[in-house]
This record gives sequence, structure tokens and C-alpha cells, in this order.
Amino acid sequence: MTRSPNVTIFADKAAACRSLAAELAKLIRETNATGRSVVLGLATGSTPIPLYQELIRLHSEEGLSFSQVITFNLDEYLGLERQHPESYWTFMHRQLFDHVDIPAENIHIPSGTVGDVAAHCAEYEAAIEAAGGIDFQLLGIGRTGHIGFNEPGSPRDSRTRRIELDPVTREDAAPAFGGLDKVPTHAITMGCGTILAARRIGLLAFGAHKAAIVREAIEGPVTDQVSASFLQDHPDACFYLDRAAAGQL
Repeated sequence: MTRSPNVTIFADKAAACRSLAAELAKLIRETNATGRSVVLGLATGSTPIPLYQELIRLHSEEGLSFSQVITFNLDEYLGLERQHPESYWTFMHRQLFDHVDIPAENIHIPSGTVGDVAAHCAEYEAAIEAAGGIDFQLLGIGRTGHIGFNEPGSPRDSRTRRIELDPVTREDAAPAFGGLDKVPTHAITMGCGTILAARRIGLLAFGAHKAAIVREAIEGPVTDQVSASFLQDHPDACFYLDRAAAGQL
């Protein structure tokens, strides 16, 4: 028997992101009060930008400190330098890290230019373990149902690794890169097993174009063809949806 993930439906994405940001602020403050750093797994793409904007506001206006926050990003395109405008390193600094007080040494993002990819992935896994594991993992969902870049066929127990990007994923990225031929063919991603090891997971999905895949992830079979469906078996996973993304539930 599978356990369906919790689903919370909001009027719009702004309301969803305010709610999740408040949850994260509470987690950060309560964890810091115990003297322990909080470990966040972070996602990229357009979906979490309003969440990051609200976290920045909480930092600047309400004193939320990131000085004891440790972060691990889900993924990075292989072949992109950090300074590339579409690298996830650039994205995260532009959208969040440059605007809060997180120490540089607390930020972890896979390298797109590392020589020994397998060794780098093993080191990434070891760093997550050394930090005490991920307290909260933020996710989006791609049209293929992927979480991170765990494309169809990704095993439930997979760990951080090199992966070939699905043609649909590359097509969706093409406008940002200025053409399909400029989109990397491979990436480094946390595996499904890495993600599922997080103590709590929150997946954001907004817009009618996400409704069909959201329905598959929540109400369809648990299958490696839709890696987000694995969240049905997680003890503390929640989908944060706007009305449009929940339209087919």
C-alpha cells in the first residue's frame, strides 16, 4: 500500500510561497536555537523564485538569519562554468545567496566542470552525510515527472550521479539557452534515494501546464517512469499547489 503525499492547495503561487517560507523560517529558528545548523536541499528553475524572494524579505525585514544554514542544491548542468548565465551556481547566487547572510562555505552545488564525475558525486553524498542529512528538501517537478534531474527510469535508490537529460527536459530549457543546440545533454543530479532520505520534502508546482504530471505523481502508480511518484511513499512529503496545478486532482 502506498501513502499519498499531503497536498495543500493555495489561491496562487504567492500564497503558497509565503506559507512555505514561513515554515522554513520556523525550522531555521527552532533548529538554530538548539545549536545545530539546519540543512536545506534547494531547487532551481522559475518555480521557487517567489519562495526565495520571500525568504530574502524575511531576512531583510524580519531578521531571519542564514548564518547557520547549510545548503545542498539538487543538480547542475554538466559542461557549464560557474559563471555561465544559465548555470545553477549563477542562478542560486542571483536569486538567493547574494541577498542573505549565508557563509560561502555552507553552500554546496555540484560542479559542472569537474574532471572525475563519479568521485565528485561520491564526495557530494559524503558531504550531505557529514552535515547530518537534509532536514528539508525543496523540489519542483518537470514535465517528465522528474525531481532533480531524475528522468524516467531513475531507480528509487539512486544516488548523486551523471545523467542524460530527456529530450523534453532539454526542449523546455531551450528558450533560456537561446536554442536547443546550446542546452547541455547531461547533468549531475542528486538521486531519488538521496532526495527521499530527507526528513521532510516539499514540492512546489504552479500553473495548468503542471496539472497532468502533478496528477500522475500524486494519484498514479508509484513508478520509476515518474520519479516524483516516489514521494507517495515518503513519511513527510507535501505538495504545495496553486489551483491551476491542482486542477486535475
